[in-house]
Amino acid sequence: MKEIQLKYGCNPNQKPSRVYMENGDLPVTVLNGRPGYINFMDALNSWQLVKELKKATGLPAAASFKHVSPAGAAIGRPLSDTLKKVYFVDDIKIPLTPLACAYARARGADRMSSFGDFIALSDECDEATATLIKREVSDGVIAPSYSPEAFAILKEKKKGNYNIIQIDPTYIPEPIETKQVFGVTFEQKRNDIEFNDDSVFQDVPTQNKNFPEDAKLNLKVALITLKYTQSNSVCYVKDGQAIGIGAGQQSRIHCTRLAGNKADIWWLRQHPKELGLPFLDTLGRADRDNAVDVYISEDHDDVLADGIWQNLFKTKPEVLTMAEKKSWIAQNTDVALGSDAFFPFGDNIERAHRSGVRYIAQAGGSVRDDNVIQTADKYDIAMAFTHVRLFHH
Repeated sequence: MKEIQLKYGCNPNQKPSRVYMENGDLPVTVLNGRPGYINFMDALNSWQLVKELKKATGLPAAASFKHVSPAGAAIGRPLSDTLKKVYFVDDIKIPLTPLACAYARARGADRMSSFGDFIALSDECDEATATLIKREVSDGVIAPSYSPEAFAILKEKKKGNYNIIQIDPTYIPEPIETKQVFGVTFEQKRNDIEFNDDSVFQDVPTQNKNFPEDAKLNLKVALITLKYTQSNSVCYVKDGQAIGIGAGQQSRIHCTRLAGNKADIWWLRQHPKELGLPFLDTLGRADRDNAVDVYISEDHDDVLADGIWQNLFKTKPEVLTMAEKKSWIAQNTDVALGSDAFFPFGDNIERAHRSGVRYIAQAGGSVRDDNVIQTADKYDIAMAFTHVRLFHH
């Protein structure tokens, strides 16, 4: 098939719309549903991300995309009992496969941003992964294949209209890519840089030059994720999963703060008070996610005020105080941080340190590199200059 007609483009008034190949057949097949323009943008970007994560780490990978940037990305490491509860998969009766763990991590890291996501899977979608997908609000999924059991489960979503796309895993695009803006055609070489070895860690200007294997893996996850995140962007990673992604900000420090705040929220969701929230059994998943997000924020009274908490909880929870939050966040350690370009000021390192960052990979090349290095040395952070910019637009 050379083309697929779409319902409309980015917006309903943008008709006609299609995806097509000028040479050869499309590498994708729509098995179910009717994907739209943005669905395909998310699908093709997220597929590249998970394919590269699998190649770099050897583990199954998953991504949760919204508006052409990842809300979450992860590799298939086992889940602790705490993370199973935080990601609301502790009630799944069948064993969680590595791919299912990868998706639980990708979807669960930032559940507010992942609401209505488009999913990418590096490997064949299995029954366990499909079981997790079925219960979430999602627009669609792309994978190289689907087991019969998984396909039957996914077809039941959205009254049979769930978007299921299969992609040829052997497909390699042409080295030159083009796109149009305002009738003008742009052309460039594809960004085919890979992070499959440790060469990215050769230039280490900080006093601390120690990058344990787990830190290297986490930084590779961060850099590959950033490669498909709208710039400016930074990514915090721990245990093989993105825990905070800051995308599309004009200021780098705003990226670092945004992603750091998300990383803090991810960690706060593992606080004993949050884990013990007595939700009503009838509360929907989206309402529960929103309640958690508000409970651990400065606006906690919005869910704890009299006349409101009764709609969410069986009993009124105690406030998670600012002192308790600061103490808990201080316990998060060994976080890795990647940046899609250089840090222009040391304030980015200061903010990263507050969220437990100990390892950094960034392009380097700022006129204030000395200040950035000094700030990293101040906190005994190991930082590598990759000399690679990863802007994505």
